[in-house]
Order: sequence, then structure tokens, then C-alpha cells
Amino acid sequence: MQQLEFDGAIYDTIRRNIRRYRREKGLTSAQLAEMVDLSHDFIRQIESEKVRYNFSVETFYKISVALGVGMDQLAEKGSV
Repeated sequence: MQQLEFDGAIYDTIRRNIRRYRREKGLTSAQLAEMVDLSHDFIRQIESEKVRYNFSVETFYKISVALGVGMDQLAEKGSV
């Protein structure tokens, strides 16, 4: 059986990708927050490398829909 490799820093990977795709779409964190019905501060915490706030699958899904990218793209390591 093949040994599976897991991204030990998956939240960091996702937060970097969220920030990247948000910027590519020309959205501010406040605009993204409004689109997914979350506070601006909450989105900033999700994207922050310092706060390192973990988030739910539902939030992850809503952000992927708002950014127009698949959840797999947001979790893709090295796409930044």
C-alpha cells in the first residue's frame, strides 16, 4: 500500500490560496466577507499568517464559491 502524504500546514496553504484568488478577482477582504455573509475581521483572521484562525468546512465552501474556484484549488499546495 502506498504511503499517503498529508500537508501538515493545510490551513496555511488554504489561507495563502484564498488571499491569492481574492486578489486575482480584484476583491478586497471586505467585499469577500460581504459575499459570504461573514465579518470583514473574520476574513482577515482567516487570511492572516499570524492569527492562524481555523475555519469550518462550510466557510471554506462558501469562500470557494464566492471566488469561483474549487475547494481542491484552495487546498492545492504550491499553487501560490
